[in-house]
Parts: sequence; structure tokens; C-alpha cells
Amino acid sequence: MASLALVLQIQFQNFSLPLIGEPNWYLLILLSPLAGGYYWAAGDRVDEVQVKLSCNDDETENLIAVQGNDDELERLWRTLDLKEKGMVKVEGILET
Repeated sequence: MASLALVLQIQFQNFSLPLIGEPNWYLLILLSPLAGGYYWAAGDRVDEVQVKLSCNDDETENLIAVQGNDDELERLWRTLDLKEKGMVKVEGILET
């Protein structure tokens, strides 16, 4: 907000309002907490993930079918250390 006030101060140097006179653009800084509150309240996002657990007849193998957002699935796989069916994890150079 301070940078916006600086730009407005430079751009409108001789600007005058009829009843107020010359505005003090730096008073916009007082609105900063309101902007933070707006983004905090409006920034929530609801993600839905569906999980289906099934097993074979012998109950020797479990299959988990997960459906949802790509970002959420990636985070779920990293957190639970899961792998796709038939995939093998290869350690990278920078991983410990």
C-alpha cells in the first residue's frame, strides 16, 4: 500500500478535491490490515478427495483408488509414502 501511495503522490502532485483539498495518499496505508483480512478470509479453498479401498478374494492384496486434485494427491502420496501400482521409486541425486 505504501508503494501505491508513493506512485499516486508522484502521479497526482497538483491534484485537488473540491471539499478536501490535496489528499494525503499515504493514509491508504491504514487500509493495509483490511486487505490482509480480505485475502485471509477469501483465500480458503475446499478440496475434495475420494478414497476407495478394495481387496482381492484372498485378502492378500489391497487396492486403494484415490480421486481428487493433482496437488492434493501429490501431497497425500508424499505424506503417506505411497507409490502408484507397478511403479518403483528411484532415489534422486539430491535426496537423502
